[in-house]
Amino acid sequence: MSEKKIALESTVIAHGLPKPVNIDVALELEEIARQNGCMPYTVGIIDGQIKVGLSEKEIVEIGTKEDVMKVGTSEIAVAVALKRSAATTVSATMRIAYSHGIKVFATGGIGGVHSTEYWDVSQDLMELARTRMVVVSAGPKSILDLKSTVEMLETLQITILGYKTDRLPAFYCKSTDLPLTKVESPEQIASIFFYKERLNLPGALLVFNPISDEYAISQEDFEKWQKLAQEDLEKFSVKGKGVTPFLLSRLAYYSNGKTVQSNIELLKSNVRLACDIVCQLSKMQ
Repeated sequence: MSEKKIALESTVIAHGLPKPVNIDVALELEEIARQNGCMPYTVGIIDGQIKVGLSEKEIVEIGTKEDVMKVGTSEIAVAVALKRSAATTVSATMRIAYSHGIKVFATGGIGGVHSTEYWDVSQDLMELARTRMVVVSAGPKSILDLKSTVEMLETLQITILGYKTDRLPAFYCKSTDLPLTKVESPEQIASIFFYKERLNLPGALLVFNPISDEYAISQEDFEKWQKLAQEDLEKFSVKGKGVTPFLLSRLAYYSNGKTVQSNIELLKSNVRLACDIVCQLSKMQ
């Protein structure tokens, strides 16, 4: 690993954060990576061309155009063939970054299992099960069925670690009552990934990095806002890929922007930890 690379997703730019803060955050995350000794590669698709390392102009395009697709792994070929511009989710970013030799990916929250009432399971889980890279996340998105998501991660044999925590973080919320294997340092994370490679074990090393106390949202507040957002979801009959972006936008509305600020800060923290892991992997090689 001569160049210390980390991958960044583009769905957070197009569908995760409100305009115009989305573009500012995307550029800031790249700058944080550089300040921490790594080269950031934001992944996206522009007019049917897969890009591993979006230019500033392309980030602006992804963040401002209204018809940007949201693609998981299964839709990459569709966007390419139809010459569409697309933002890559966790699954698509992993698949593309891995094929370009990138081993570490920093994201916000992973997708998972929504309540069975909506029967929506993210493609992220299947990609995490088969693609061997380090994925740094603040936990499953808080809007998910967390217990079912953790069970699915275990069933799919995805290696899960808690960074300085033995309890599952859930994106905006710092901790839940679901247990995790705790690690204390980037060195330990790099060592575990080293042995996953050496033993030829498939799947991601999923590192859950809890949001800091300063920006964490209490479970009580979150559940109050989530209830209102779920009511809106049913009212407007949103389905499929639209569920998560819709719920995130309604949470931002009901929290008076608190969820957006938390989202931004956890993204920054995850990039810093991802860079620390990349640097340790570089030393090991």
